[in-house]
Amino acid sequence: MDMQLQHKTVLVTAGSKGLGNAIATEFAKEGATVFISSRNEENLKKAVKEIKEATANPNVEYYVCNMKDADAIKQMILSIVEREGKIDVLINNAGGPPAGSFLDMDDESWYHAFELNLLSFVRTIREVVPHMKQHGGGKIVNIASSSIKQALDNLVLSNTMRPGIVGLSKTLAQELSEDNILINTVGPGSVKTDRVLDLNKKKAEKLETSPEDIMAKAEQNIPMKRYGKPEEFAKAIVFLASGANTYITGQALIVDGGLVKAL
Repeated sequence: MDMQLQHKTVLVTAGSKGLGNAIATEFAKEGATVFISSRNEENLKKAVKEIKEATANPNVEYYVCNMKDADAIKQMILSIVEREGKIDVLINNAGGPPAGSFLDMDDESWYHAFELNLLSFVRTIREVVPHMKQHGGGKIVNIASSSIKQALDNLVLSNTMRPGIVGLSKTLAQELSEDNILINTVGPGSVKTDRVLDLNKKKAEKLETSPEDIMAKAEQNIPMKRYGKPEEFAKAIVFLASGANTYITGQALIVDGGLVKAL
């Protein structure tokens, strides 16, 4: 299938590690011009070098950007547009909020989760959409969590903020479809990333067992009996953001090996 991504400009936020890095790598494989962002320049430099080497695509660049800073987001978008003339694809991604129950979270924790996991998506979309309209359309994919379909234990911040992303995407799908801008939300389930492994470690400490035991038990609950690979998740994102997708918008997809049972 031709993804029609050559000569397209793609921005992947939080793209230096984890799922963001896997997504950026898959876009680079398809020949897109890829920009990744995060707060840590050393991580970004390392990621760009590795993506270029893995894909033989020289058109991979980075921007240092704090996604809680509205001015920094605006400047990043303007800089990319000034350089490339357009942004065809926006992949909104951010690190997950801390684990914990409701009474563990103070106001600062709630504000942090809101700014990073919801408001940053709003701000980035707001800056990108006018440029997409000017160039005849675009694709936006918001990365969330399986908590958009089913609440997760000990993750009250994620369970609260992530569904907001779905509401935002659904609303914008209605507002932007006539401008040929398609927007969808995709949530990972048990994909083997550093964050998932860290959550397993914390759970293991609480239950006085090993992370390996936690992972083995988790895999038994997954119909496919294994954790997903970051690249498996990334391929779904690439399809939704590619020229091959011409009619899917406003949808919330879970990539989880069949784990979530909610309809």
